[in-house]
Amino acid sequence: MSAALTLAAPEHLDKLLGLVAAFHAEEGIEATDEARRAGLEPLLQGIPHGCAYLIGPPRAPIGYVVITFGWSVEFGGLDAIIDEIYVRPGVRGRGIASEALIALPRALAGGGLRAIHLEVDRDNAAALKLYRRAGFQPRDSYMFMSRKL
Repeated sequence: MSAALTLAAPEHLDKLLGLVAAFHAEEGIEATDEARRAGLEPLLQGIPHGCAYLIGPPRAPIGYVVITFGWSVEFGGLDAIIDEIYVRPGVRGRGIASEALIALPRALAGGGLRAIHLEVDRDNAAALKLYRRAGFQPRDSYMFMSRKL
């Protein structure tokens, strides 16, 4: 099974909505279908703030990754946050997420990206192992913080 990345477009919305709903249910994220649609549609229509990739064949994707873009003085330019990454439970453990995370910087390199960040639960040993395998490292003395508006 391939972890090929396909930049998601408007015609992929329904497939992506199903995957996002599955991820949100698994993680206990409470969101309505309308909220998920509102979060995804602009990304698929090409807004400059982020993008979504399907993992696997576009006709029957096995996962997705959503990237949002920002600017960092510290990193010298454009940076990104992996907002969500998901692989269907039935195909996990085959290296698909690792392959996707390793391919992602190559997919984004042409845009001048300087760094990619992500958030992870410190107690999620499997996720920590996956992210380290893909080249992500914790930043000592740093913690991702949020304020919902």
